[in-house]
Amino acid sequence: MSETMIAVIGGSGIYDIDGLENANWQTVETPWGAPSDQILTGTLNGVKMAFLPRHGRGHVHTPSSVPYRANIDALKRIGVSDVISVSATGSFREEMAPGDFVVVDQFIDRTFAREKSFFGPGLVAHVSVAHPTCPRLSDACFTAATDAGVTVHKGGTYLAMEGPQFSTLAESKMYREHWGADVIGMTNMPEAKLAREAELCYASVAMVTDYDSWHPDHGEVDVSEIIATLTGNAQKARDLVARLPALLGGSRDLCPHGCDRALEYAILTASDARDAAMTAKLDAIAGRVLG
Repeated sequence: MSETMIAVIGGSGIYDIDGLENANWQTVETPWGAPSDQILTGTLNGVKMAFLPRHGRGHVHTPSSVPYRANIDALKRIGVSDVISVSATGSFREEMAPGDFVVVDQFIDRTFAREKSFFGPGLVAHVSVAHPTCPRLSDACFTAATDAGVTVHKGGTYLAMEGPQFSTLAESKMYREHWGADVIGMTNMPEAKLAREAELCYASVAMVTDYDSWHPDHGEVDVSEIIATLTGNAQKARDLVARLPALLGGSRDLCPHGCDRALEYAILTASDARDAAMTAKLDAIAGRVLG
């Protein structure tokens, strides 16, 4: 049994955690560069918590410039066990309306300008992301949202686009009608893949702000309308987060779905052929299996 430490990676409009005791912004250095911002740490209802603003305070990072590897490494380095991503998305489903939340369980990754792995030449590893989110952690997020009075949908496919522009009408229709995506955003990839490589349980809560551009009654995406919806969603997200410590508890067993053992058989490079510099960079991410 190990200690629980819950991290919230907050997207647009989410910049802190209400009620955090002994709150302290700390700088964490990583071999992958600086994270998006300092990390806010403390305790909430007796459970260790961390908060990282994905775009940095003041929203200084684009979806493509977010230092995803540094963010995940920093969280792992300070002892985080469970990561909850909270992010704004568009919706491809009439029933997933602006203001609703979706607990995502699948992804289609259409990003192309981002580093997507901690591993590479000199130290090769392949992890499975067939089921990219942790069911245990996702269930806790769904329960927390329901208890907070949020209209929440359990399960959904998140289409991750590069951005920063929103979809064309043709793209929006394709993602909705032919690819089966439910929501669209710009930030959960490669974040989810990196969390799996770091052996962190990961859950994604999508906050719906708009209908992308497919909906005939809503027209193109309007940033001013998104911001207005985000304001309401931000408080709902805080209410959700406030309920997580009671649901997850201060200690935890091994993840029943194996998220915390994802690297068990993933590394292919023989120990005597591994690049020493890369091995050193992976001390926090893969130290458990690299020795």
